[in-house]
Amino acid sequence: MNHVEASRLSMLILWLAEDGITVLLIEHNVRMVLETCSRIVVLNFGEVIASGDPATVAKTPAVIEAYLGSAGTEQDEAESHV
Repeated sequence: MNHVEASRLSMLILWLAEDGITVLLIEHNVRMVLETCSRIVVLNFGEVIASGDPATVAKTPAVIEAYLGSAGTEQDEAESHV
């Protein structure tokens, strides 16, 4: 989905939430999820690695490593290709 579609879907979900409707969203667009959801559960290979509000989840080291990679991992990979 492109950024326009993601934005429209986000607005729809927020509108539904205002009416008291709960939406279960399974999505890999991290920015959209953080901007849209009030509660997030993050899975890595089927295991919960974090849950809570977006600000807390975004700062969780396991989430950062699973979705962005750690600095050590990137450096190790770069060195293995030299």
